[in-house]
Amino acid sequence: MRVRIIGSAAGGGFPQWNCNCPVCAAGREGRAAPRTQSSIVVRSGEEPWYLVNASPDLLRQLADLPTDRSSGMRSNPIAGVVLTDGEIDHTAGLLLLRESSAPLRVYSTAAVRAALTDSYPLLTMLEHYCGVDWRPLADDGPTPLEGSSLTVETFPTGGDAPLYMGGAPGPSAIGLTVRDAATAGTLVYVPAIEALDATVTARLAEGDCVLADGTFFRHDDLVALGLGERDSWAMGHAPLTGEGGTLDALAALDARTVLVHINNTNPILLEDSPERAAVEERGLVISADGMELDL
Repeated sequence: MRVRIIGSAAGGGFPQWNCNCPVCAAGREGRAAPRTQSSIVVRSGEEPWYLVNASPDLLRQLADLPTDRSSGMRSNPIAGVVLTDGEIDHTAGLLLLRESSAPLRVYSTAAVRAALTDSYPLLTMLEHYCGVDWRPLADDGPTPLEGSSLTVETFPTGGDAPLYMGGAPGPSAIGLTVRDAATAGTLVYVPAIEALDATVTARLAEGDCVLADGTFFRHDDLVALGLGERDSWAMGHAPLTGEGGTLDALAALDARTVLVHINNTNPILLEDSPERAAVEERGLVISADGMELDL
């Protein structure tokens, strides 16, 4: 199985367009590598790529994707899209795929489908362009990805419904366990971890490679900078450090563990920061756009 991290930042990317925090300032000065919004692609061998989450930066991300474009006047570098939630930064890129010559294959939970049909009607809009071939993600077993040796299993990772739901019930985030029948490799992908409960902990332990939530270093990253009133817990992300933090548990995994979905204010983005050193000393890897992993 090959995994390519095509976007390693949280929503807004890095540097974020309207943010003047010290980390974004360093990014604009060239002291930290820029990053697009969170997404990965995965495939087995030379099989088609599957996209996991479709960010607003998707066209730029797909332009750099290694793919065979010799099959005709139009070719599609991805076989389908798997969604872990209904958040705008994980779904807005679906509209950028509207020129597809075949209905866009989308795997999601029923709750995400409902949100993207009624409250934030991306799927409804796509029906007027390329069409949508929606496939449900099973909540009690593996879902095969068509034309691939890969299967995905879902598990709840917590968090509130997207803000566009206006407080109404809606989809929360899920994690994915991706298994490759051809190689027996297992990837665990959790871009949002509300808390390390028994389910999440057990799933993390299954991975040969784990791509885990690295959104915030401390629970009050945004509040301390005066950039928000909600802390990490209120936003559905356990911080790396402090009470209830994930760093110790992630460092103890018997797997290659990579932090993804890193917020623009997180000082681990700075290569010379003590926060980054503290993470790397524990054996964790800070993701970057274009990073590839084989398992």
